[in-house]
Amino acid sequence: MLKELYIENLAVIEKADIAFTGKFNVFSGETGAGKSILIGAINAVLGGRAHKELIRTGTGKASVSAVFDCVPKAVAEKLSENGYDTDGELLIKRDISADGKGQVRINGVPATAALLKEITSGLIDIHGQQDSRILTDNANQRDLIDGFAGLKEKLAEYAVLFRNFSSLTRRIKQLEADNSEKDAHIEKLTADIDAVEKLGLKKGDEAVISEKLARARNLEEIASALTGASANISGDDSEQGAADMTETASKLLSGIAKYVPECTELSERLSALTVELRDISGDISALLPDDDEAGSLQALEEKMSGILWLKRKYSLETDEILDLCEEWKRELAELSECDNTLAELNADRHKAAEEVKTAANELSELRRKASEKLTEAITEQLRFLDMPDVRLRFDITQGKITVNGMDNVELMISVNKGEDLKPIAKAASGGELSRIMLAIKSVCAENDDTPTMIFDEIDTGISGRAARKVGKKLSEIAQKRQVLCVTHLAQIAALSDNHLLIQKNTDESRTYTTVQQLGYDDKVREVARLISGDSSDASLRSAEELIKRRGEETSE
Repeated sequence: MLKELYIENLAVIEKADIAFTGKFNVFSGETGAGKSILIGAINAVLGGRAHKELIRTGTGKASVSAVFDCVPKAVAEKLSENGYDTDGELLIKRDISADGKGQVRINGVPATAALLKEITSGLIDIHGQQDSRILTDNANQRDLIDGFAGLKEKLAEYAVLFRNFSSLTRRIKQLEADNSEKDAHIEKLTADIDAVEKLGLKKGDEAVISEKLARARNLEEIASALTGASANISGDDSEQGAADMTETASKLLSGIAKYVPECTELSERLSALTVELRDISGDISALLPDDDEAGSLQALEEKMSGILWLKRKYSLETDEILDLCEEWKRELAELSECDNTLAELNADRHKAAEEVKTAANELSELRRKASEKLTEAITEQLRFLDMPDVRLRFDITQGKITVNGMDNVELMISVNKGEDLKPIAKAASGGELSRIMLAIKSVCAENDDTPTMIFDEIDTGISGRAARKVGKKLSEIAQKRQVLCVTHLAQIAALSDNHLLIQKNTDESRTYTTVQQLGYDDKVREVARLISGDSSDASLRSAEELIKRRGEETSE
């Protein structure tokens, strides 16, 4: 639950350090004092959007910190999965900078706002005035039944079946569309594949062919150079080559070695050189073009011309064209087997459709049973909340199968005796919607382990006895989990365990908001102000009577 909230330089709040109890915490104050800023601050530490416009004028940064204890197991698991410490308290700090570079820290370790939102999703349930209007949406009414019935896992299993069915349907439609132009497509694929395969190419062939073509185009020059080089080394019929002359020189030096000993080594070196030169001459001769190579120029020119044509046609490199050709072959094989594939897919789709229908029917039955129990539970709560003649019914009709099943849900209500049931959007006032939402929250709280619930001005449109009943219901919820409530009603504020007063003050140059934790006497004065707008003796007596009655009512 939320243990402490620290705010600095957020809108009109310069500094506020707020401590909460684990039960019923109430915020009150004049209109415009800054109660909505507190809700915005809590939203910020839960990963909500934090605009730089919220920064207090004249400062460069706003900061919100929150301390939570008794962290739910699901939240602790998310923290652990993302590498954050899960022992003891949870500290979240959110900085909002004027340059747009805000910072988030979880237990002192940096995080993103998106991750923060994901991790904290099970910490606080915030219910605002607009949420009552959300109740009039049919999809939310269906979700309400699903949550009450605990259908999360069933819905996940059903969604897997539905997505498989949808995938098969899309695949069949695509194949049927392809099938209508299948013959023309097969003809084109066959022509494209033939155009590539007739060249007999492998990956890397273009570079090899290019090298061979360059040699073939210059065979005469190559042959002349190789022949000349070989003749210069080995000689010919008319004159000696380098190898012959080197051999002669070696013999001359060997003949005088007995007179000049140094010539022995020189003669041996020349003899070794002679052997090397004759080897080189042989290697050069082996490089001379043969008759087959001389006749390959035309074939190489044709193959290179074919390669260049393919590259222009498909605007791809040769190896990429070969990869594409393999894709064409697979597609051609698939098209050739299209009739068989369609038959198999249709059989799979029929089976998937039966599975989806069975699962959807099971969901419908579970929703129908849950809706009856939920109706009874909400009706009981609403009668306590001063709506004695209320009647509810969830109309569940079957329609098109979707990822959420095949049920259309409409919450019907009659708030006055003798009136017909009508859609809730047409039959309930703002105050009635607020009480209905509170009743739903009270019922569903038993299936929810969120430790903190926030009600932002849920008292809209109610007064008198109904307001007192709403306060008692909030106090009742607070016996099982922490409740924070922003209110304008004395009947609700009087029942709080912890009363926080939000006040807007002005000095010579600035406006600032403070948050004060009220003791008993100050609470009496604030409740008196909520009753009559002043602190007259009569309103003070009324306030004290309301507060004293709290103990009696909360113990009923």
